[in-house]
This record gives sequence, structure tokens and C-alpha cells, in this order.
Amino acid sequence: MTKAELIDSVASKIDLPKGTAERIVSTIFDDIVGALKGGDKVHISGFGSFQVSDRKARTGRNPKTGEAIQISASRSAKFKPGKMLKDSLN
Repeated sequence: MTKAELIDSVASKIDLPKGTAERIVSTIFDDIVGALKGGDKVHISGFGSFQVSDRKARTGRNPKTGEAIQISASRSAKFKPGKMLKDSLN
């Protein structure tokens, strides 16, 4: 499902104009991203939780040449599904 498909689904299920549904979906995503940028954990009961994971700098290899390269430290978002989501998939 793409963001556009999610917007269409929300608009049709709640009987809203597409523009309003788009603002709602975008606002939710923006709030999640903002909380993660601030270092907060986002927990959506029954669905799952998002949190930021820090990756340390490390040495890797260029697969083409085999040369050692330095990979810088970075941050990424991790998602852990909740029990209700896991149970609904099995």
C-alpha cells in the first residue's frame, strides 16, 4: 500500500474529501517523524512502536574492489510490531 492508496482508503471509509484525508495522513506521519527526531519512542497501542536506533561507525568493504572503507555513524528508525498486529497476521 502506498501513501496515495492509504489516503484514498481513509477518504472513502470516513467519507471525507481527498484533500482533508491527505492532510490527516500527512499530519500523523509528520508527528511520528517529529517525535523520533526528538528522541522519543512512538507507541501505538495494538499496532506497534517506533524508536530511533543508533548505529556506530564501522569499517566495511567495497564489494566491487574489496577495499576497506569507513562507514560513518548514523541513526535509523526501527519498528517493532505489537501483539495484536502479530496475532492478526498468523
